[in-house]
Amino acid sequence: MSAAPDELIGLPEPWPAPAKLNLCLHIVGRRADGYHLLQSAMQIIDLCDELKFYRRPPGVIERIGGPEEIPADTDLIVRAARLLASRYEVHAGVGIAIRKRIPIQGGLGGGSSDAATVLVALNHLWQLDIQLNELAELGLQLGADVPVFVRGHSAWAEGVGEQLTPVDFPERVFLVLKPAAGVSTAAIFQDPELTRNSPITTIRAFLAGGGHNDCAPVVRKRSGEIAEALDWLSEFGEARLTGTGACVFVAMADEAAAQRAAARVPARWTGYVVRGVNRSPLLDRLAHEAE
Repeated sequence: MSAAPDELIGLPEPWPAPAKLNLCLHIVGRRADGYHLLQSAMQIIDLCDELKFYRRPPGVIERIGGPEEIPADTDLIVRAARLLASRYEVHAGVGIAIRKRIPIQGGLGGGSSDAATVLVALNHLWQLDIQLNELAELGLQLGADVPVFVRGHSAWAEGVGEQLTPVDFPERVFLVLKPAAGVSTAAIFQDPELTRNSPITTIRAFLAGGGHNDCAPVVRKRSGEIAEALDWLSEFGEARLTGTGACVFVAMADEAAAQRAAARVPARWTGYVVRGVNRSPLLDRLAHEAE
């Protein structure tokens, strides 16, 4: 059982771990090792988990609380802290408390963002002075989405998701829905009907004309509930799937319109009104710590 929180490391304000939306997800090929090559516009949104870091005896790295459905030892926040400590021979202990706001298995990158926040925060709190490129490369061992959160800026992603070009996307308001249905990312990417040869495009072309999500037709076929959520959202604009789901989203005219639509969301789904941002709040929190 985890010890009770006691002495905080650093300032009392929590460290944010923001979610993201895949504004598009094009599968453009497949490597010999089975990994898919993609192009994706990844925009950070202001829906955040919150993490705090507490002192623990040397060598003790543990999660305090956290979601019951994710075993602590396999949680990416614990794995990230242990990876950092092992790679750089850190003997300090840490207890990590997390307040989850990002829905689990929603395609919003919550677990990857949590891991990135651990890497960024502990790099500072443990005074390791690791350069951002090196930290992002380390994060790639934990997941393809981790580097974008480490770097802290919305980006155009290529390769398997690790080749990032910072982009300032329009900072729109979105209505996001989380259906109860779950999605197996591995099953989607293994589905023989998944499109794997979308034409390679450019950032300029995406910004001019938008894009699509190659996973959406496969997810629609596999999940009637997600298909229903997409259809429901389409009343308000072009509804899209983020990642492999289960979350779906639509851009709204403004926050008032988004709130009105959110009030109509069926009770069986969870709605979130969020805003796209291009600079991660994690960078602002890091700057505050360093003042």
